[in-house]
Amino acid sequence: MSAPAPRPPELPALPATFRPTHSRVVLLAVGAATFVVITAIALTLERLSPGERTSFVFVALLFFGVLALLSRPRIVADESGVTVVNITRTRRLAWAEILRVNLRAGDPWVFLDLSDGTSLPALGIQPGIAKQHAIRDARTLRALAEFHGSGVNGSARNG
Repeated sequence: MSAPAPRPPELPALPATFRPTHSRVVLLAVGAATFVVITAIALTLERLSPGERTSFVFVALLFFGVLALLSRPRIVADESGVTVVNITRTRRLAWAEILRVNLRAGDPWVFLDLSDGTSLPALGIQPGIAKQHAIRDARTLRALAEFHGSGVNGSARNG
């Protein structure tokens, strides 16, 4: 049995997390600010009953919850594979399952072509606000998938 191939220096140390940080900051800041403003309005309006005040705060909390859910996407790569966390679903993939990492011009996020013939959207890399950062992250994830999934490092697909 041969020794594993050396890790290319451009690959990050694992585990590595990819997430749309700028979008996340904006979503959480807007959610928090909206919650504070709506709650302050509910508490300062004298004509509101306690039930109406509670409903204002509940709606503000619900709005913040939706924005927090939208800020959830991320991709976590480790030695054994990738965890793709999208808005409401999480999926664990072995490196060998990922055939290709795609981020084409105009795509809203990365797509992973999988060995079962499907494509999985990975919302953790989005070119919306920080396009160059997303391109760099997509290239890094592609390099990781090629290194770990192709059998180059000796730990994947020795079959």
